[in-house]
Amino acid sequence: MIPQDPIILLSYINTQLRDNYESLDKLAEGLELSEEEVKEVVDKLEGVGYRYDEGANQFK
Repeated sequence: MIPQDPIILLSYINTQLRDNYESLDKLAEGLELSEEEVKEVVDKLEGVGYRYDEGANQFK
């Protein structure tokens, strides 16, 4: 289950990216997220001012 609160979601996703996945695509695959679910995560994080930085492999 992915957290719904945007700030908790940010922490969860960045921790997963740092510790377990080398990219957002790998995270989506590993957590079995559909394209729509990934878009919802990205939109929610962008809604609170964070964008995925591919080079850093985190939302900043």
